[in-house]
Amino acid sequence: MTEPVEDQDNGHGTAVTPPAALDRRGFVKSAALAAVSPAALGTAAQAAPLAPSLQAAAAAAATAAAPGAAPGVAVTAVHGMVARLLAVPAPSRGTDWLRQALQVAVELELATVPPYLCAWWSVRDRSDTVATLIRGIVTDEMFHMGLACNMLVAVGGRPRIAAVSPDYPCPLPGGVRSELTVHLSGLTRAYVRDVLMAIETPESPLPEPSAGPPTIGDFYNGVVTAFLDHRPELSVRGQMGQRIGPDELRPMRTLDDVVAAVEIIKEQGEGTSDSPEAPTGDATGGHRDVAHYYAFAEIYHGRALQETDGLWEFSGPPVPFPDVHPMGVVPKGGWPHPPREAATLLRRFDTVYGELLRDLEAAWQSGDHGALNRAIRTMEQLEEPALALMEIPLGDGRHTYGPQFRPFFPGAGQPPPAAGGGTPPGRRP
Repeated sequence: MTEPVEDQDNGHGTAVTPPAALDRRGFVKSAALAAVSPAALGTAAQAAPLAPSLQAAAAAAATAAAPGAAPGVAVTAVHGMVARLLAVPAPSRGTDWLRQALQVAVELELATVPPYLCAWWSVRDRSDTVATLIRGIVTDEMFHMGLACNMLVAVGGRPRIAAVSPDYPCPLPGGVRSELTVHLSGLTRAYVRDVLMAIETPESPLPEPSAGPPTIGDFYNGVVTAFLDHRPELSVRGQMGQRIGPDELRPMRTLDDVVAAVEIIKEQGEGTSDSPEAPTGDATGGHRDVAHYYAFAEIYHGRALQETDGLWEFSGPPVPFPDVHPMGVVPKGGWPHPPREAATLLRRFDTVYGELLRDLEAAWQSGDHGALNRAIRTMEQLEEPALALMEIPLGDGRHTYGPQFRPFFPGAGQPPPAAGGGTPPGRRP
């Protein structure tokens, strides 16, 4: 079944001019690349508290910035862990701050993978241009997660992964893009616009972190600035080295390595100030691809983005919207009362997904390369049950089931998934 076109005006040929003087956010603002604004789908997540020392520093800064205000008022008005971290004054952003921020980075990169996988798997022709494009983005996000894990280990932290898997639909971790709620669905133009593009939306011009919800780019700017200001000693013990798609994950040995890693994450997701192209993570060379945001915009518009006489416009070769499995939107708590076949596949998928998360965590918790190799092999096992689920119709006569990404951890004191539904709440190991 081919996904119906919700938006008839696809914007072919929309011209955009990137002035040389504009920074990243200025280019995005001038380009209006999607010709639509990603829909606001939700509200900010409840954020975990900062460490006491960091909370005190943020509260002091807020009080100084707003004389006469009650202590902490400005801080508590800023939703999300990322905004709270960015409210901490620069001199207080030391090693503890970096560890908290980089744990959020790990969770943020992990949260992007399931929606992208659902979009990729839902394309019926695995060799289709759109399927190949999304698969490359999934690989990039796994690479970005590896970079975040290595940065966290470099400053003495250990990533938590298994216990922080998102429960979709949900906001992005840390409160970035806090107006967005991410859900799982098959590929549609609306899903591209409202979820995939919204996740990757580049930096917006915020004069202060408290002026609005921070973007992923804002967050990583704060991380790299803290590294450069604080200059922590970096340890390679426990960091991973692994080829991930076209990119090479390497231990962070110097601050230059950290800066390069953050730039890769931002440029592969957003593009640069003068081009929507993004280099691969291997700085020695290799292929160049359009950054994630623009790649999703190409799918939405149905045309490749190309430069003609100094203008970037969606006037390149056609990018036909593919024939897709009409996977429905996974509801909160997972699919209710699935038939036996679907329930069996859901349990199988969620068990394998739990194994994947545990292996990823073990890799960086103890420097276990064997666990990382197991995780890579395990991830390949997710596709078969996912595709089988997309062949089972829902009761609405229009959509099918699909993976719900609710990890199950056998032997962790966790009850098995109910026969009539997905994994119950409280599934954490």
